[in-house]
Amino acid sequence: MSNTRVLITGANTGIGFATAKKLVQGGADVILACRNPAKAAAAQAELIKLGGKGSVDVIELDLNSLESVKAAANLVNERYGSIDVLINNAGIFGESLNQTAEGYEQQFGVNYVGPFLLTQLLLPALQKAKAGRIIHLASIMHWLGNIKPETFRQNSGSYRAVAAYGQSKLANLLFSHALARQLAGTSVTSNALHPGGVDSDIYRDLPKLQYAVMKPFLIPTTRPAELITQMAVSEDWAGRNGQYVSAHMPNWQSGNAKNIKLADQLYLQSMDMVREYL
Repeated sequence: MSNTRVLITGANTGIGFATAKKLVQGGADVILACRNPAKAAAAQAELIKLGGKGSVDVIELDLNSLESVKAAANLVNERYGSIDVLINNAGIFGESLNQTAEGYEQQFGVNYVGPFLLTQLLLPALQKAKAGRIIHLASIMHWLGNIKPETFRQNSGSYRAVAAYGQSKLANLLFSHALARQLAGTSVTSNALHPGGVDSDIYRDLPKLQYAVMKPFLIPTTRPAELITQMAVSEDWAGRNGQYVSAHMPNWQSGNAKNIKLADQLYLQSMDMVREYL
């Protein structure tokens, strides 16, 4: 991992932090892209104590704001010039209807629109690397999602949190596949994974009774972190592009996830959503 620069979103906790630990211990230079500077600094200090040969840097990134995404990407491009790996890890699950700074339904905006823009803005930095890798955290929950443009900016009416989360995770997977087709034959790859039912903050935000029922079936963050680390730096993943794997449970994809036309339509819609920030 020496001289490998990896940017991880949401890396101060959960799967992101567990992945950062593995990468730092292996000697990679890790950039923690996090919303909360204080929590990021605490995570940075803990990672530095591990004594890895690589560096541990922090940048502020709030996926709830596309202005913040643009500022973070500009900082990365100016400070580093190139990165080897982008891990789009950060995500939320929200029981109630909320909006991002730009008015997107919050789960769709934070889990998909923000990472979509970040990826577009960091593509030049990834293309400068010898072999850039993009890793998207999708989910088996994409089976419960449908792409419904009328809900992208939902701000009233009936709200189904699980369906909204499923839509955002389906969008992640469709984006990974569409991007992989665009990058075919280049030095950059795009792959996605289902991390499994992980005992992390995203599930701890559920109602206490629901979390108590789920907890015995959840896996530790170290399990998906191992797979993500392999995807990020192992020789086994060199050149692999457009794949979807799972750290826990089968990696079955829904019909929607394999729909090339749907993926291309969403990609074009998404470019229109973020165009003023490119």
